[in-house]
Amino acid sequence: MQFTAQQIATWLSGRLEGNPDEHVGNVAKIEEAGKGDLCFLSNPKYEEYIYNTEASVVIINEDLVLAAPVAATLIRVKDAYASFAFLLEQYNNVVEGSGKIGVEQPAFVADSASIGKDVYIGAFTYIGENVKIGDGVRIHPGCFIGNNVTIGANSRIYAGVKVYQGCILGERVVIHSGAIIGGDGFGFAPLKDGTYKKIAQIGNVLIENDVEIGANTTIDRATMGSTIIRSGVKLDNLIQVAHNVEIGANTVIAAQTGISGSTKIGKNCVIGGQVGIVGHIHIADGTRINAQSGLSKSVTSENVTLNGTPAFEYKSSLKSQAIFRNLPELQHRLQKLEETVAELTALLSTQNLEYKK
Repeated sequence: MQFTAQQIATWLSGRLEGNPDEHVGNVAKIEEAGKGDLCFLSNPKYEEYIYNTEASVVIINEDLVLAAPVAATLIRVKDAYASFAFLLEQYNNVVEGSGKIGVEQPAFVADSASIGKDVYIGAFTYIGENVKIGDGVRIHPGCFIGNNVTIGANSRIYAGVKVYQGCILGERVVIHSGAIIGGDGFGFAPLKDGTYKKIAQIGNVLIENDVEIGANTTIDRATMGSTIIRSGVKLDNLIQVAHNVEIGANTVIAAQTGISGSTKIGKNCVIGGQVGIVGHIHIADGTRINAQSGLSKSVTSENVTLNGTPAFEYKSSLKSQAIFRNLPELQHRLQKLEETVAELTALLSTQNLEYKK
């Protein structure tokens, strides 16, 4: 599809500089863009590319002062990054066929299920008993929606997602392919004979509004009560959230992180990739945990940055890492000092002088 610079500027409420009839049919990074491409500039580190880019149209911040003339047609907006993200979302909706509605066949929808207006249910999807699906929900092919599940308006469930019985999803929730919501928590009671007896997991998962969950992420149902993902949380791919965990509003977590049972994470936290978090602890609001850290105790102070395993305060961890890197040199120096002390001790002994350790 082709769009003019004028059309894009109108959608974004932007100010046009250049040819309003310039056409674009593709999006690209500013350092790689060619004729007919649309790109954006928001990070000053990439400003050098705007002066020789071959892109036809570039979205920039309205307050950017250019150091030289630019060949591309410009669209000035308040926030170039947010505006470009908006355009990508609209493009993605077109590509994935967001205009589809109705139930594709073959699919199973229980008679007791309640389906809202303008809902799309893809082929080979199973919708269980007493499911409630809000207006504008899109469920892509091959999904399983268990009995008594609720899905709020305008949510998107991508292909292959499994949502177990009784789970509740809010509005505008996005769940990517392969994610499993509401699988059993890891609950087993040790017996005297060395075996384990499974503890029934009778709770559910509660996901509030505007949450996005990455591909192949798993969120276990609570043993009792709910595993809770608060509004605005963003989870990357391949994350494990155990039973009875609570993740506070607007917290973001990167891939391959594992959160053990009953841990409570505050709001506005940022957790890097491959972080391991033990169970039954509390993490204060605004905590930042660097990638590959291991957290073994509660964080009580807000807005701290942690690093390492076991994780501790970031600046202290950097000093410790510097010392650790220098250990071979420090060991060599210590050996030299020991040799010098031994030589001095021997010298004093030969001169019949008293040496006090």
